[in-house]
Amino acid sequence: MSQPHALSDDQVTTELRKMTAFIRQEALEKAREIHLKADEEFSIEKSKLVRQETSRIDTEYAKKTKSAGMSQQITRSTLANKVRLRVLGAKQELLDGLFEDAGKGLREQGAKDAKAYEGVCKGLILEGLYALNEKKVTLRCRKKDDGVVKKAAEGARGEYKEKMGGREVEIVVDGKERLAEGSAGGLIILNTTGKIDINNTFDERLELLSVDALPSVRTTLFGENKNRKFKD
Repeated sequence: MSQPHALSDDQVTTELRKMTAFIRQEALEKAREIHLKADEEFSIEKSKLVRQETSRIDTEYAKKTKSAGMSQQITRSTLANKVRLRVLGAKQELLDGLFEDAGKGLREQGAKDAKAYEGVCKGLILEGLYALNEKKVTLRCRKKDDGVVKKAAEGARGEYKEKMGGREVEIVVDGKERLAEGSAGGLIILNTTGKIDINNTFDERLELLSVDALPSVRTTLFGENKNRKFKD
């Protein structure tokens, strides 16, 4: 049986170099494999983080856009309401001025034309006589209108008697309680007990007119309201 040869120093050195080269190659391949895997995991994690951040930014942007839109809408609505209120205020101011001028006109007209004022008072008294249907009524007027109202009352009494088939009615002008001197005129008619009255003052008539005629006055001045759904 042959004996194994002992390796020479050169052979040992050669073998060691081969082994070292092999180990180094294995290490390089392993390092390359680890590096590639690390790069792959890095790319995956980076993509995940990018998607998350992009989603967060998109969500935040959507919230800010929505908030900005709501803010603009609120601003527009607030401005529109302010403008609308200003327009309504200006319209109401104009209407108030018209009715105020009408009241002044009534006061001035009564002072200018006593005969016409007497005729109006007669008509107002007759209206009260027919409505109350009493044997006695009391008239309440401005102190300065006593003379005109008494003449009007006589005329109304005669016409009432004629229209009612000879029925008499006593008409008294109240000397204690008066209408305010600053009022537009007209009178109040009270029944026998004084518990029922008909307010036929010009101020009251104008007040009723300002309510009843207001829609038509608004339409005449400002046109039809496009937002109005129902019309009388």
